Amino acid sequence: MTRIYDHEYCPKAVNCIPGTGGSKVARTIVVDPSGKGNFKTIQGAIDSIPKNNNNWIKVQVNAGIYIEQVNIPIEKPCIFLEGNGGGQTTVTYNAHQDTADSATFTSSPSNIVVKGITFENSFNRRLIQKTYNGIKSPGVLPALSARIYGDKSAFYDCAFLGVQDTLWDANGRHHFSNCYIEGSVDFIYGAGQSFYEGCIINVTSEGFITAQGKEFHNDTNGFVFSHCYVTGVKGAKAYLGRAYRGYSTVIYNDAYLSEVVQPEGWFAWDYMGHEGNITYVEANCKGPGANTLNRVKWEKKLTRQQLNRFSKSSFIDQDGWLAKLPL
Repeated sequence: MTRIYDHEYCPKAVNCIPGTGGSKVARTIVVDPSGKGNFKTIQGAIDSIPKNNNNWIKVQVNAGIYIEQVNIPIEKPCIFLEGNGGGQTTVTYNAHQDTADSATFTSSPSNIVVKGITFENSFNRRLIQKTYNGIKSPGVLPALSARIYGDKSAFYDCAFLGVQDTLWDANGRHHFSNCYIEGSVDFIYGAGQSFYEGCIINVTSEGFITAQGKEFHNDTNGFVFSHCYVTGVKGAKAYLGRAYRGYSTVIYNDAYLSEVVQPEGWFAWDYMGHEGNITYVEANCKGPGANTLNRVKWEKKLTRQQLNRFSKSSFIDQDGWLAKLPL
């Protein structure tokens, strides 16, 4: 991983104006790899949207495999990307090593919605698959499927496939609902203020699920996993998280934890001796990996009132932005 805050700045949220005619979408652009739409590439559609747009623009991405890096620049908010779901719409690329350049999908502005699209960084996944087939792997390198910077960004029924640093949840308030996230090393990381709801978290080899980067006591960011399912390939073991910054905050609430979870649960990494500043919590979890008998002693226990601060409405939706999305 590189330093979390290497982006220019966390963009200020704008208000998107609903479209006319009773629809929240002002207009729709169709992307189709066979040429039956307005564009053959997703990036081509995004490039056509004017800067400083404040109307919801829908980019309908038809079924297909799109081999490209997609970048939504900071001056283009209010975009709704919708694929066909179910693995039918896939964006894939194989850049690696440099987290600033390797992401298959990058989203920088506020007010971005994505539904039914799979984002894959194929580089490390190929290496891991060879290892599983009995061929020695040369090792993994950072290779991002997505990096998300903007405030008020939501992902529904999406998939993020990679191995190391799969999803860079960098900055801003984010909602991930019914998503599938796969990897092994720090594969959900960053300083986003994010609520993961009903997601499947799949571990493909030994490593760490999260590397959350809350840096200062007064920062509001953290990761909350609510009603998520943590699973993994046979024999894989992973920590629920390791502290990427000194006030790292991760909550698993009403989650199912399979045997993939390491008995200790958490790792302080470079912050050993300062574990009191770290907020790692498991509440109402079930499954063979939810046994906390051998957990680290510094795992936090929260009261119901304290846990309510990490509910979806309190943690990311204080101003009701989720209800205003064009879904």
